[in-house]
Formats: sequence, structure tokens, C-alpha cells
Amino acid sequence: MITVPLGEAKNNLSKLVDEAAAGKIITIAKHGRAMAQLVPVGKSQGRRIGAMKGKLVIPDDFDSPLPDDVVGAFEGSPT
Repeated sequence: MITVPLGEAKNNLSKLVDEAAAGKIITIAKHGRAMAQLVPVGKSQGRRIGAMKGKLVIPDDFDSPLPDDVVGAFEGSPT
């Protein structure tokens, strides 16, 4: 762990970010007191496109008109 005064951190932020990205933890201190830390970000767990392929079934009548009572419920009409 590296401790850096705030003024030095302001002047060398880009370098410190690179060091944090490389796995180091950098503590930024103000008047000798720790105020913040730069830490490496974990790997993104983004969604994979097509991860559900073959697991979802869309019925053949998916886009057929809704029954009148269901349409009425959406439109606020009395049943």
C-alpha cells in the first residue's frame, strides 16, 4: 500500500491511476490523515449476448389480439 499526500496526488493522478489499475492500493492523505483510496476495479461481469438462446419459448399466438376483458382492464373500462 502506498500513501500519497493530496497535493502530490493531484499532480500525479494519471500515474497513480495506472498503478492502481496494476493492482496497487494507493491511499491519499490530507494533512497526514488518510482521506481516500485508489483501488483496482474488478473485472466486469457484463451480460453475454445470446446467453439465453434456446431457453426461452415465444408462443405462436404471441402477437394475436388480446381478449376484450384484458384490453378493458388496460384502458380502465368497467368489466
